[in-house]
Amino acid sequence: MLADDHAEMRQEMKRILAERKDYQVIGEAEDGLEVLNLLALHPIHPHLLILDVTMPHLSGIEVARKIKTDYPEVKVLILTIHQEEEYLNQAIAVGVQGYLLKEDANAEIFLAIEKILNGEFYLSPLLRNRHNAQNLPSPLFPKEGNPSLC
Repeated sequence: MLADDHAEMRQEMKRILAERKDYQVIGEAEDGLEVLNLLALHPIHPHLLILDVTMPHLSGIEVARKIKTDYPEVKVLILTIHQEEEYLNQAIAVGVQGYLLKEDANAEIFLAIEKILNGEFYLSPLLRNRHNAQNLPSPLFPKEGNPSLC
């Protein structure tokens, strides 16, 4: 399932995901409330939800928090333009399985999905490199600065 308030982004992600026959987009939403309504109405829940952070009605972080409570089997990949540490830490705190920057999506989406479906955490290369270079502490990285989950 894809959730992004920009129809062009949803269409682009559907086009990219269609390259792989083993992936199927079973729904799409343009805002946070629509995501929750689709999940409530759909008898089969997706294995993975690709979710933007900035959406009308409910943010992607708020939606992810609700999904992790009500549908813990659904894995969440955040797909966003936001590189700020604040958004990343919020996403990690609510239990998402990945954080992919939109600028990396074309090159990294399949790697991100595979890692998440295999039980690993995925983090965009730019953010991974920034954490390593700046030795930034976060819930994802121990104080030594080495990634513990990616």
